[in-house]
Amino acid sequence: MRNRKGLLIVGLALLLTSIPVLAGPVPSKTAVDQTVTAREADLATVRGIIEIEAVAGALEAQGFDKAAVETRLAQLSDEDLNSLAQNIDQIQAAGLTTEQWTYVGLGVLIVLLLLVI
Repeated sequence: MRNRKGLLIVGLALLLTSIPVLAGPVPSKTAVDQTVTAREADLATVRGIIEIEAVAGALEAQGFDKAAVETRLAQLSDEDLNSLAQNIDQIQAAGLTTEQWTYVGLGVLIVLLLLVI
């Protein structure tokens, strides 16, 4: 009796996990002018960051004046521009991130502990 219950539970589990799950279609656009509106919003986001004095100075130090930056922005595809606008807070001008500095600190601490012991 106990063996049958176990076999029944295993059989039901296999049956339920083997049912395929199908995704339904999702429209790529919800509005006719969504691409134009989204591109303009993304451009506004990126331009707002570029106009910060420190960012503009860093770009000019690398040889990019405002006209060159605008030309490069115009050449970006919609997907690239959207990705840039969505992830603008993750872009680092130079140096290590806080997480990377944490790993460096832990590595130094471990080496010091190994030397002391």
